[in-house]
Amino acid sequence: MPLTISNNSAVASASYYLGKNQKALQLSIKKLASGKRIISPNDDPGTLSVAMKLNASVTRLAGARNNVQNAMSFLEVQDGILENAGRIVNRMAELKGMASQDPMKSSQDIESYDNEFHDLQRQLYDISQMTFNGSSLFANSSSPETGTPVESIFKDSTRNNTISIHTSDQGTAGTKISLHKSALLAALTIQSDDLLATDGTNALFSTADDSATDTMFSFAAAESADVFDLTAVSMGVFEKALENVAFLRAQNGGGMSRLTFAADSLSVQQTNIRAALGRIEDVDIAEESANLSKFSILTQAAAAMVSQANSTNDVALMLLR
Repeated sequence: MPLTISNNSAVASASYYLGKNQKALQLSIKKLASGKRIISPNDDPGTLSVAMKLNASVTRLAGARNNVQNAMSFLEVQDGILENAGRIVNRMAELKGMASQDPMKSSQDIESYDNEFHDLQRQLYDISQMTFNGSSLFANSSSPETGTPVESIFKDSTRNNTISIHTSDQGTAGTKISLHKSALLAALTIQSDDLLATDGTNALFSTADDSATDTMFSFAAAESADVFDLTAVSMGVFEKALENVAFLRAQNGGGMSRLTFAADSLSVQQTNIRAALGRIEDVDIAEESANLSKFSILTQAAAAMVSQANSTNDVALMLLR
């Protein structure tokens, strides 16, 4: 083999492997530092595309789970208020018993009970208007024909008193849970022919249909003029109002149960997709650590060989002396 100095192929070859090993070493360091198997798109374009879609799905599932948890918070607050409304109705029934079933009570005592009874009616209305983060906690019914506010009949199927919670990563195209927005005002609005109106009219109460034989009235009074006295109705009306509130709490509990199952399902989906995403894009620490050691040794060896190849020029100088 002739001895040349203009084109030293050994140096060129050693330099090529030095650059190649150095690049592989840097890539291995980046993988270990980031924890990702795919550092740049050209590493594995197809796998990168799958990983991006799975990662987006995980993000959407996290958003759906947050929505479900917010809905559970909404129902929990709503149930607490319904429980309080039930206690108020119980107190009203207690006032009815003390005012009408105790012969020792004077007219002034009964008037005192009436005052509290009127205040509780106003309080029930205030409760029915409460909001959760700016959203009404209870259904505000309106007439489907005119759009004007009315007091709907309890369990009226013509009123759309539901809210939808999406429970998948597909948005409106995926699964959802329709929750009943408790119609507290409607539950406290009772039809009864036991009402003893002093003037023979229904002026004290909101009336859905003037031609109806029964009178519709509400335990929740928006104005002082809308309240009624303890003597106006029988004890059965109080029991019916309490029964309606109990139904709303049971309805609320059913919604909580559905949301709990939905939240569990979303958590399982999110966990499984994260596991799939990890198998796709996470680096194998043991394997990459071995690669790091290998390329580190090869880089040092290639650098040594570049130095060794350069030393061959000394042989040519020896011949020229």
